Amino acid sequence: MFRIWAKVIVGEKIQKQITYMREDKFTYSEFFNYLSDICEALDIATPILLKTHIFNYAKFRTVKFLPRDFAEKPEFDKLVLDNITM
Repeated sequence: MFRIWAKVIVGEKIQKQITYMREDKFTYSEFFNYLSDICEALDIATPILLKTHIFNYAKFRTVKFLPRDFAEKPEFDKLVLDNITM
């Protein structure tokens, strides 16, 4: 089981947030699927996922998606995913 805290941030304020939970084991090969589920729940576009995003999540347990990571300009400043340890 794993949990990811997802936050949509405008300025320095959290506008939307969810805690994404799955019962199965976390795998990096499924990270795009997790990201897609999170973005669908937040009702935002899914960003382009690069290897550097996955490496940052693996190393620092957090990843930040900026407007340049989206195909269309989003209405927020960043999307942040944080790993929640159980």
